[in-house]
Amino acid sequence: MIRVGFAIVLVAVLAATLGPVLSPYDPASQELSRRLESPSLEHPFGLDELGRDILSRLLSGARISLLVGLAVVSVSSVLGMTLGSIAGYFGGLVDDIISRIVDVLMAFPGILLAIALVAVLGPSLTNVVIALSVIGWVGYARLVRSQALRARELEFVQAARALGATSPRIVLRHVLPTALPAVVVQSTLGMAGAIIAEASLSFLGLGVQPPTPSWGTMLDAGRSHLFDAPHLTIFPGLAIAALVLGFNFLGDGLRDRVDPKLSAVLSKG
Repeated sequence: MIRVGFAIVLVAVLAATLGPVLSPYDPASQELSRRLESPSLEHPFGLDELGRDILSRLLSGARISLLVGLAVVSVSSVLGMTLGSIAGYFGGLVDDIISRIVDVLMAFPGILLAIALVAVLGPSLTNVVIALSVIGWVGYARLVRSQALRARELEFVQAARALGATSPRIVLRHVLPTALPAVVVQSTLGMAGAIIAEASLSFLGLGVQPPTPSWGTMLDAGRSHLFDAPHLTIFPGLAIAALVLGFNFLGDGLRDRVDPKLSAVLSKG
């Protein structure tokens, strides 16, 4: 499962990185006289409603999806790890405040909260990242908090405390490393969720704005041609499904590898 997921993700990363080189045509180049043309040798994935090459736009859209996923996971994981480790290590009132904030955010459906935030902030790639990060850090905070609650009772953490190490040093050097394997697994699964969320927001017109290629906007543009030009939705839909499955396979495989090792480390402590 890890190999399959890694292979899919690797292909997507290469496509996004080498997109300008691999693209057979300019993603913005239009041939209105050939609009909605079916797949052919010249255009393997066909042309869209404005006569633009779909393959070239898919390669360009891969960069948007991976960029949003990476940005959301990076911001969410850093914020969640920081707040989760503080809540788990110090406990008491600090833990209660952070936990209540987490509970409030988890009470709302994530995608609906993201839609509301983007609607207030305005549709743009930056605002999509902000909205998804606001709701994305919650899962990391809960995960790291649970790891910190167990790690603070480990002998080497207590020894560091007895030797006079400061709390920030203990958290950074001893508590957070015990949570990193689980955070890596959560990050791969979080990438899949962020990609779906970005595509959903773009499909609703709240994400990346035309003419910038995005898999979500390509799906939105093709829904009015489901019967006369189904290739407009088939290929973007397959791209989203394949990339999300790749990250899910990778995350599930890593979780199977990490969980036994993580349990062994905690049991030894």
